[in-house]
Amino acid sequence: MSRWLKQRRVSPTMYALTRLRRTVPLTIGVITILGGVTSCAPRLRPLAGAPSPARLPKAELPAGYRRIVFDWELRDPDFHVRGEGVARLAPPDSARLDFFVGGGLGGGRAVLIGQTVRAPGGDFVRRLIPPAPMLWAALGRLALPPATDTTVRLENGVLRADVGVPPAWRVTFRGDTLLRLDRVSGDRVVEWVERLSPDRVRYRHETARRDLILVMQRVVEETSPFDATIWRP
Repeated sequence: MSRWLKQRRVSPTMYALTRLRRTVPLTIGVITILGGVTSCAPRLRPLAGAPSPARLPKAELPAGYRRIVFDWELRDPDFHVRGEGVARLAPPDSARLDFFVGGGLGGGRAVLIGQTVRAPGGDFVRRLIPPAPMLWAALGRLALPPATDTTVRLENGVLRADVGVPPAWRVTFRGDTLLRLDRVSGDRVVEWVERLSPDRVRYRHETARRDLILVMQRVVEETSPFDATIWRP
């Protein structure tokens, strides 16, 4: 650890990001403007397929306690960083994710219980951790805020639904498997999660131009509950 890091008492994560930012020219005013303009996001396409009376599948965490080891990569206009991580899942609605920056340069964590995400760690962690519904979707669970109405369409075995009036979310299923979740503002898709395969997930924030890729490496079935202290932020 450098003398600068010791003297300033800056966390290893923020030290790493400071070094990254020195190599990338920043135009903070432009980034702020782009981040607030939803017109930069793609339009929500009309629902395709035949109207369906089907209800949305109950996409829940599997029974039992699981530990998932994954690799991750984050790209946004400021920096590009990658590393490894561990997710610990406790059904029905609890998860903890720990992210470690490659090279031992720090990391971050998030505790997700219901619709609440607690993620100490400043700007880096706020960029790294998606909102609760998106984070749950990345883990295969559908957990949306209450909405007034849902329109469902079925096309070639793929079920799509707009949730809310006007739509606030679009959900895509194949069978009982959650494939994608879009968050909508007006007629624009602001952010989305897509489960590209059973072991690969992509999160994209369109207006912030931020991408997070998760690649699952292995799943460990735990024989007993996790220690209760892991649910503390």
